[in-house]
Amino acid sequence: VCFEGRELREGGRKKRQERAGRGKQRGSGMARVYDSRTTTFSPEGRLYQVEYAMEAISHAGICVGILAKDGIVLAVEKKITSKLLENIASEKMYKVDNHLACAVAGITADANILINYARLAAQRYTLTYQEPMPIEQLIINICDRKQGYTQFGGLRPFGVSFLWAGWDKHHGFQLYQSDPSGNYGGWKATAIGANNSAAQSILKQEYKNDMSLDDAVKLAIRVLNKSMDSTSLTSDKLELAVVSKADDKVVYKILENSHIDTVLKELDLSQPTD
Repeated sequence: VCFEGRELREGGRKKRQERAGRGKQRGSGMARVYDSRTTTFSPEGRLYQVEYAMEAISHAGICVGILAKDGIVLAVEKKITSKLLENIASEKMYKVDNHLACAVAGITADANILINYARLAAQRYTLTYQEPMPIEQLIINICDRKQGYTQFGGLRPFGVSFLWAGWDKHHGFQLYQSDPSGNYGGWKATAIGANNSAAQSILKQEYKNDMSLDDAVKLAIRVLNKSMDSTSLTSDKLELAVVSKADDKVVYKILENSHIDTVLKELDLSQPTD
């Protein structure tokens, strides 16, 4: 009797294992179905293609944005793919309008499409109303276009996130972040790209509301120093830009390598020369 009972228990256990295996196979098959469609929600309420676009951005070079009392700093990691490559123009920093600039993390080709769209929208507004377009209104315009690419079939989300830095007469200096889903938010300091979680934790600890533009530049370099995968930090691996006001005009300026080298020496981060 004991032997027969043991056989029955073992047979029941095998049947349960077989049913569980079939359930896992069905589950993985269902996941693949929702995986390949941009516009279809999974049973868990997720859009996998949007999440994968966010994942692509997390492998891009890090970008840091810091809002100071007298301007905004954008700092990015410059990845040198080849010593033979001639860097004529920046691939991470762009001027959108006289009062707005942005930093890019993700697929540069996707970023170019959205940046051209933003430039056209800003120029149309200026032509119509004879004044610069409010920063947040332009960000909403771009994010509406991003969101549309997550809602219609045959399209894929833009694989790029932006840090937008600008000034307008309504809210002064403003720093925004936007992602492939079409969401955006205003920030005092934030980071996107690789190791952005570590960078944001440093910003939470060291950011101050009343910091000057020079202090913000130093903080941005310290954050990049602790977040980048590179063992040595040099001006060739960094790119910094500032948005400030001078003579009642908004000024966008990319910092020279000599300026960055000076700040690295002040922070005792420069590499000794042979």
